[in-house]
Amino acid sequence: MVMQRYLLTYVGVVLTLSPHHFIRAIEVPRDSSIQDELFQPPTITKQSVKNYIVDPRDNINIECEAKGNPFPTFTWTRNGKFFNYGKDPRVTRRSKSGTLSIDFRSGGRPEDYEGEYQCFAQNRLGTAISNKIVLQVSKSPLWPKENLDIQEVHEGAPLILACNPPPGLPPPAIFWMSSSMESIHQDKRVSQGQNGDLYFSNVMQEDALTDYSCNARFAFTHTIQQKNPYTLKVLTTRGVTERHPSFMYPTGTSSSQMVLRGEDLLLECIASGVPTPDIIWHKRGGELPVGRISYENFRKALRIANVSEEDSGEYFCLASNKVGSSRHTVSVRVKAAPYWLDEPENLVLAPGEGGRLICRANGNPKPSIQWLVNGEPIESSLPNPSREVKGDTVMFRDAQIGSSAVYQCNASNEHGYLLANAFVSVLDVSPRILAPRNQLMKVIQNNRTLLDCPFFGSPIPTTRWFKNGQGNTLHGGNYKMHENGTLEIIMARREDQGTYTCVATNILGKAEIQVRLEVKDPTRITTGPTDTVPKKGSTIHLSCRIKYDSTLKLTVTWLKDDSILYIGNRMKKDEDGLTIYGVSEKDQGYYTCVASTELDRDTARAHLTVLARPERPRDLELTDLAERSVRLTWIPGDDNNSPITDYIVEFEEDKLQPGVWHNHSRYPGSVNSAVLRLAPYVNYQFRVIAVNEVGSSYPSLPSERYQTNGARPEINPTGVQGAGTSKNNMVISWTPLNATQAYGPRLKYIVKWRRRDTRESWSNVTVSGDVNKYTVTQTPTYVPYEIKVQAENEFGRAPEPDVVIGYSGEDYPKAAPTDIRLRVLNSTAISLQWTKVYPDTIQGQLKEYRAYYWRESSFLKNLWVSKKRQSESFIGDRTRGIVSRLFPYSNYKLEMVVVNGRGDGPRSEIKEFTTPEGVPSSPRYFKIRQPNLETITLEWEHPEHPNGILIGYTLRYQAFNGSKTGRTILESFSPNQTKFLIQRTDPVSRYRCDLRGRTQIGEGEPAKGESPSHLNEAYAKNQGDIATQGWFIGLMCAIALLVLILLIVCFIKRSRGGKYPVRENKDVPLDPDDQKVDNGSFDYRSLESDEDNKPLQGSQTSLDGTIKQQESDDSLVDYGEGGEGQFNEDGSFIGQYTVKKDKEETEGNESSEATSPVNAIYSLA
Repeated sequence: MVMQRYLLTYVGVVLTLSPHHFIRAIEVPRDSSIQDELFQPPTITKQSVKNYIVDPRDNINIECEAKGNPFPTFTWTRNGKFFNYGKDPRVTRRSKSGTLSIDFRSGGRPEDYEGEYQCFAQNRLGTAISNKIVLQVSKSPLWPKENLDIQEVHEGAPLILACNPPPGLPPPAIFWMSSSMESIHQDKRVSQGQNGDLYFSNVMQEDALTDYSCNARFAFTHTIQQKNPYTLKVLTTRGVTERHPSFMYPTGTSSSQMVLRGEDLLLECIASGVPTPDIIWHKRGGELPVGRISYENFRKALRIANVSEEDSGEYFCLASNKVGSSRHTVSVRVKAAPYWLDEPENLVLAPGEGGRLICRANGNPKPSIQWLVNGEPIESSLPNPSREVKGDTVMFRDAQIGSSAVYQCNASNEHGYLLANAFVSVLDVSPRILAPRNQLMKVIQNNRTLLDCPFFGSPIPTTRWFKNGQGNTLHGGNYKMHENGTLEIIMARREDQGTYTCVATNILGKAEIQVRLEVKDPTRITTGPTDTVPKKGSTIHLSCRIKYDSTLKLTVTWLKDDSILYIGNRMKKDEDGLTIYGVSEKDQGYYTCVASTELDRDTARAHLTVLARPERPRDLELTDLAERSVRLTWIPGDDNNSPITDYIVEFEEDKLQPGVWHNHSRYPGSVNSAVLRLAPYVNYQFRVIAVNEVGSSYPSLPSERYQTNGARPEINPTGVQGAGTSKNNMVISWTPLNATQAYGPRLKYIVKWRRRDTRESWSNVTVSGDVNKYTVTQTPTYVPYEIKVQAENEFGRAPEPDVVIGYSGEDYPKAAPTDIRLRVLNSTAISLQWTKVYPDTIQGQLKEYRAYYWRESSFLKNLWVSKKRQSESFIGDRTRGIVSRLFPYSNYKLEMVVVNGRGDGPRSEIKEFTTPEGVPSSPRYFKIRQPNLETITLEWEHPEHPNGILIGYTLRYQAFNGSKTGRTILESFSPNQTKFLIQRTDPVSRYRCDLRGRTQIGEGEPAKGESPSHLNEAYAKNQGDIATQGWFIGLMCAIALLVLILLIVCFIKRSRGGKYPVRENKDVPLDPDDQKVDNGSFDYRSLESDEDNKPLQGSQTSLDGTIKQQESDDSLVDYGEGGEGQFNEDGSFIGQYTVKKDKEETEGNESSEATSPVNAIYSLA
């Protein structure tokens, strides 16, 4: 709710004493229409300061502004006498103002106009006066010429350089500089006092390096005057004697100071001594006022701002150095110029009313109060029986029209004075309401509501409120009346809506306004954002669901960290919140959803904490350098709101794989230092990666390098093995040592081997460290060897390696399995048995026995079969196995081999066998079609693999509708049948079908499917429910009635008008009948007479006079009943409805005929 506030010209409440009660004073509103109509005594609105110092180079303006009705006239006094400024050509008064302007452009001395001025603003209701304005011209006198002697002073002695600036108005600002215009450095030893003198607590030899000149800057004239400089001569001694502190200013042990209330108190203590003393300030019997004190001039001055009487007392400064201390006491007295306790205020009364003016002031000493009326002492004014003066109060009783006046109160003591104007105006005005008429006010439900009714009148009107024109005054309960006319509704409810009328009444009349009140629902955020901790790059949603009054315009604003959020490309604001895509670190902060209408607002706030990969560690340092270890220390980077769980230390060496980093070790996230185990002869460089839940940081910058000394290898190559690649060799291979395992330069491998069965002596060869295999030639076929590979560098050999058994190369097997026996298990599998070959015929490691088989033919005539060879492996030294995945009802052949590492051995003899009849595979291309609502068509083709003699098909199907299913129906077909028609029991249900082929063995694999949905399945599903609804039955009846009416109207029009020939726009001779339309007219009676000769309904006359049957626009043929209608595979109709025409019709020029109404109805059906 927007509150209308009316500023009042005269504020405050003045109580008037009557014989029985006080009367509230009238306040005159600041309304231009009222201000212009009411007569008011003058009021001073602007004036110059009491002590007015002016720049002599400028013109002088002495300000005095006032208002009143009638507008006041202005007069001035100077030094207590009437100032006739009209006779002075330099002085003018501004129009509509009392301000005097004194112009010196044509000459004259500003000093001639110095004095005490006072302004009088007068109209027929009274006179207001200004303060006494003391006008002074700023002065900046010249510095008196003087010759300054050289100042001789002993080193360590105190010194005061006096400034004694010329008196100025206002006093000048003082600062010290050298004659070369360089400022004098000041500290606690050398500083300027408040009086402008320069104080040296102790003189040092360096003080003689410059001279010292006092400068005075005059603010008004913007001039600086410089005193002749002082020159110092410092007399040095062998040593500077330490001296006890003593005060240079003020002198002695005590002094006194007076300050006025409200001003700043400045206390200063400057002490001499060697070393330079420190100054400490205290107040006797109390603490220094906290918040109002400040130290200046290197703690030599204490300033207390805005002093009051409580700041009176004794203050002392303590100057101390290591020799001793001295104390000076300052007795402070706080006096006060007059200040207001109750300043008199304007008083507006109605005839017969009373009131009072109060003027109370305080000060030290206590000020005296003097009353004036219209600028004259009240004692010398005309007697007024309704007025009584009692000290600081003027009482009024039974005021009457014509007794208006301006009263002045003067409160003064020796330190100054206060002057206040307050008028007494007696008015009689009928009530006026200052608010606009017919206001509309919208408020939020359950809120406190104020209906304003600002009014004015004299006497003060009484106000009453009514609702919806009812006669009862609103007061009490949920309503509360205020004296200013405002009606307060303590808690606005829906039932409080309506039109409210405010009526203001006094003896001179009444006024009223109306306010229409609407109560709205509050705006509330029902689901606000919650604190979220997403990972960087993820998408988050901050909810903000709002309930508000729909008649108000809602505005939703998002803030981030209390500033308006810019919705960029990564953000999307929608009805229920804010979505942020690809969250990054800069998105972290507080998010506030602000939902506001013109009447209220609600906010919800949440914090978004973004988890990101940690920053990389930095400042890697290597310490505790040892032969096989080093300590690595690092400074962790920022964890980006996800605690660091691990540190990964990586290393790089520059010999074998320079630039390639390898994992060294991993440490918990709570450490930042680790002792790293090192290998000999590696030039290490380390880096550290931090890991948290989000991911890994970038690697740190590399550490400095650290080179370890070499040593003999401690381990031998791993992965040693021997295997042949041909029947007369053996390849010995191994995994070489890496850079951290070599332990020294010139790495080599000593390769040794010998036959295991003969225990011959070892053969050996030495290869370089970059080799990982060696081939032994001229070996027997597949014999075992003992193998060793040992590492060696320039520092020595590794420990003796373990012996590894290897084998030389294999040759093909020399024998095939014998005594092969097989047995048919079923239509797709057989079992095999065979006799193993002798081990010495294998010539290698036995891998498996393998059976090769292929399909020779099928017992079914004209069935093509693939004779591709297939195999079945039997791993290891076995004598039996099973061959599966055979085709039933077929002839097969089979042979077997032995397999070693080299390959297949010779093949065994071929065995033949047959598989019995099996069950068929599923029927191919099983399709379910639905040409119409009455039937379902099933079509299929024979199985791809009959696996025997096909004797027929079995079909199982059942109807279903949603979760409801019907009984299963079984149908059997001959092997040649590939199509079946199902008659539907209802147009809604669908059908689930299962079709299988049969042989003598049984049913084969199924082909399954479901009938397609109806063209309008959604309608069909609900048809059962809708058809029983009353509204649906009524709708169908209405549609049927409209169709019947349409048919009747069409038949009537057709019977009346019928068809009539229209000649095409060609040069065709008119026949006798056509002559009737030659002139544009037409005789309908001719049609009526020839009605019997017209062709039957549904036929059409051709140009040659023959009659042909009119083609139906919606023939059953078009829907595929034995015709060429088209349907999709799901049974939906895809034919396009068209009107068929013969080729002659399409190419001829006969006139077209409108579609029959009957056909139109059929089309709708």
